[in-house]
Amino acid sequence: MSTERNPEDDDVVRAAGCVLWRLSPVDATLEVCLVHRPKYDDWSHPKGKLKRGEDPLAGALREVEEETGHRAVPGARLPTAEYEANGRPKEVRYWAAEAVSGAFAPTDEVDRLLWLAPPAARDRLTQPRDRCLLDALLQILPLT
Repeated sequence: MSTERNPEDDDVVRAAGCVLWRLSPVDATLEVCLVHRPKYDDWSHPKGKLKRGEDPLAGALREVEEETGHRAVPGARLPTAEYEANGRPKEVRYWAAEAVSGAFAPTDEVDRLLWLAPPAARDRLTQPRDRCLLDALLQILPLT
């Protein structure tokens, strides 16, 4: 009998998201997208739970579009966030992604969206782990 565990069967909540960015339509400076979730009253990067068997990158892009209304082109892989949520371990895989089209429409899940310069985004993010993702994005983008 095998003692290996199937990652699909373990107790870890698997999610994915993106640190979504664009060049400002006003002055072509870097802007980062943050979403507000009324359920948690927090500001974060767009992310969400993966569907069973879903590829993490595909799930990240799906969640970005669902939460922000924007289609995105994925870039470099960013650090994975691991933490406990509701008494269960959670793993969120992230990518840098450039917003290429779309428009935001509020929903029950995400009621507000902001495009902010990196320093303002850093100040607005609720969780310190999300600030680390912003730092990782800034290290890889040639624009900064």
